[in-house]
Amino acid sequence: MVSEVVPTPSRVESLAKSGIKAIPKEYVRPQEELNGIGNIFEEENKDDGPQVPMIDLTEIDSEDKEIREKCHQDLKKAATEWGVMHLVNHGIPDELINRVKVAGGTFFDLPVEEKEKYANDQPSGNVQGYGSKLANSACGQLEWEDYFFHCVFPEDKRNLAIWPKTPADYIPATSEYAKQIRNLATKIFAVLSIGLGLEEERLEKEVGGIEDLLLQMKINYYPKCPQPELALGVEAHTDVSALTFILHNMVPGLQLFYEGKWVTAKCVPNSIIMHIGDTIEILSNGKYKSILHRGVVNKEKVRISWAIFCEPPKEKIILKPLPETVTEAEPPRFPPRTFAQHMAHKLFRKDDQDDAAEHKVFKKDDQDSAAEQKASKKDDHDVVAELKVLKEDEQAAAAAHKVFEKDNQDVDAKHEVLKNVAAKESE
Repeated sequence: MVSEVVPTPSRVESLAKSGIKAIPKEYVRPQEELNGIGNIFEEENKDDGPQVPMIDLTEIDSEDKEIREKCHQDLKKAATEWGVMHLVNHGIPDELINRVKVAGGTFFDLPVEEKEKYANDQPSGNVQGYGSKLANSACGQLEWEDYFFHCVFPEDKRNLAIWPKTPADYIPATSEYAKQIRNLATKIFAVLSIGLGLEEERLEKEVGGIEDLLLQMKINYYPKCPQPELALGVEAHTDVSALTFILHNMVPGLQLFYEGKWVTAKCVPNSIIMHIGDTIEILSNGKYKSILHRGVVNKEKVRISWAIFCEPPKEKIILKPLPETVTEAEPPRFPPRTFAQHMAHKLFRKDDQDDAAEHKVFKKDDQDSAAEQKASKKDDHDVVAELKVLKEDEQAAAAAHKVFEKDNQDVDAKHEVLKNVAAKESE
């Protein structure tokens, strides 16, 4: 007689609802990743220290030049100094946003067995649909989240067959929201282009324009966690996208790595969180910042977030600093790559997964040198504080260049970054 084997739940939601008091070891993060994780509700209520900037877009299109430019300068400053911001008065109706939240929340309220009908098949390369892991992590540990991932724009690139049929409003609400986010993205690209001294259409063209810029939605579902101090919903990473727009259910969980410390984003009603992604950082030659961030979990409330990633076409465009952003004093900080190459290097290869350091180093005039890490600030204090990737001597620069060139060093680089973070936070 064959004894019955009780399988480990394949979904984090099932695991969380199973009554466990301790999380399985595969969800326990390395110690260097756990520094700065406290009670997220207490962290959100702290008023001391830096705060994620809030940008009011009411006057983004104002006919009054002075008022319009003030809005543009505020957005440019946030993109330069933080790379993340709360957008308020963004023009997308609250009623539509509520519909999107209700639709996504209702889907995740379905029994796991119902959601499994939409399961993706990652081994075969199909990442669209319901799943529990979008990519392998650098340390091999799992993240405390389930998700639903699918393309939402342009309409001719969607596959509605894999979109949830329940609730009935999921498709119409999500479709309309995607259109409005696409229009908002055009406005943001224009402001960022002007901020670089370019024609306002330039950045949008560089990332694919109306026809080829792809919008992918990922609904992140973070169940209650019995040991939130040991887990991460999403590990530290920078977004590969051009822009990322995020809604959430007003449960805190987003943390940004700013000036050497983890900062918890506050929950701002009726706002959309926007990240500058790697793609814009590369095109701007580091003038706009793709900030390191992570998602933390808690034992009291389920957190849900809706992220739309605006991505350039995978093969059509070579991502590299635009000529107008390069000078003798500011040489190219990033090597030429297609978006597919950049994404594969960061996300889909086991040994350099979501590496917080690998894309911060670069070639200079095709020689084995690297000049500075990802943060665009030039003084040595900021370089050390943000990532501590590079040293000033030529030997260390060559070593940093190997992080960029050799896959088998990427994981070590990431761990070194996080150890440096831990060391600074313990000071």
